[in-house]
Amino acid sequence: MSAGVTSIRTLHLSSDSERIGRSAGGRQAGPVTTTSAAGSAERTATFRDVFAVAEFRALFASFGIFLIGETVKMLALSVLVYERTGSGLLAALAYVTGFLPHALGGVFLLALADRWPPRALIVGYDLLRLAMVAVLASGLLAPGAMLGLVAVVGLFGPVSSAARAALLPEILHGDAYVLGRSLLTMASGGTQVAGFAVGGLLLGLVGPYGALWLTAATCALSALLVRLGLPVRPARARAGGTTGGRGAVRETWRVNRALLGDRRIRGLLLAQWLPGSLLVGAEGVAVPYAAGLGPGASAGVLLMAGALGMLVGDLLVGRFVAPRRRERWTPWLALLLGVPMLVFVARPALWPAAALFAVSTAGFAYQLGLARRFLDAVPEARRGQAFGLLSTGLMAVQGLAAAGAGALSEVIAPGVVMALAGAASLVCTLALWRVLSPAAAPPAAAPPAAPMR
Repeated sequence: MSAGVTSIRTLHLSSDSERIGRSAGGRQAGPVTTTSAAGSAERTATFRDVFAVAEFRALFASFGIFLIGETVKMLALSVLVYERTGSGLLAALAYVTGFLPHALGGVFLLALADRWPPRALIVGYDLLRLAMVAVLASGLLAPGAMLGLVAVVGLFGPVSSAARAALLPEILHGDAYVLGRSLLTMASGGTQVAGFAVGGLLLGLVGPYGALWLTAATCALSALLVRLGLPVRPARARAGGTTGGRGAVRETWRVNRALLGDRRIRGLLLAQWLPGSLLVGAEGVAVPYAAGLGPGASAGVLLMAGALGMLVGDLLVGRFVAPRRRERWTPWLALLLGVPMLVFVARPALWPAAALFAVSTAGFAYQLGLARRFLDAVPEARRGQAFGLLSTGLMAVQGLAAAGAGALSEVIAPGVVMALAGAASLVCTLALWRVLSPAAAPPAAAPPAAPMR
């Protein structure tokens, strides 16, 4: 759930960007050092502070359009493959075909997120998606070839996502960065819901091929917004400089090992990967749980309640809780993920179950309390890869949790599986309590910049 958005400074910016940075506050990316209240660690940023930044508006709008386009594409491709093959398995593969390539790209290609200029990388990926969707919409490929094309293009998805996430702290500073991350998380949930609604409508009006052509238009619009709305920034790490001329795959493996080898970074990664991702196992069995409640019970009610709880939690904690208090609340919010799920062992009815889901997923706001600490822990030159590793780990753990819960539901009641998912989240939260608590966070074993050059 929280993986929709995972979390996303000091580079050579144009004078326009320096002026933009002042409107958000915090440390500037150029010679300007003025600090405003919006960037102060003591003051809670406001939506006005964040949306006053023109670069964030462009990034936010392009991200929403990107997600709507991806959702429509998945729906259209799934329907198209099913119409041409009659195979439910191939239709399901079409719907989730981007998952494995995303994980593989996160393992082998993340170094590109720091070796290429971020604006060029994001625009380039949007244009690559545009070409891919145009080929799909042309109807020239067989279903197997269509899935293969989507998988190949999907390899570069985590690189673009990492570049986008790493841009956020360069655009917003101080508490504005945390609120901006919260807004992107909320946008992730809201735009995907909108994408499902728009996709269903388009499929009925213009069919899957027409929906794919309209998806191509979203790719072009997203690329245009990024191209016009973001200034040019250099790559954080040069292929012939800090990387020593290594290939992207070798460099990705080396830096991933270095990031995971740092005790502070590893702890913060685990803290963001485990407590929330394990809860996804409970969502994975929402359908059989609702089916067991009898006629009229819908898994959609549970899943919508979970999405609503996450959005409300991010909104309240990100906007109305002061930065230091938010960080102190981090372990307690993480506990909130698991505790309500324990009640599912008693098999509550649909609406009480929906309320429990909403309360539980509000705990995902615990990740906002880790955002600035993670940002400060990773080397600036490897920020893109660090955010990409965070996203890839989230996807992997969530996928394993959902698969494990589904397997368990074959032998034990879904309500018990949900309770076990909550218990697993609680155990991880307690085990990581010192990492989640800012006052007791372990120091880095060594300065991370040296081994990552």
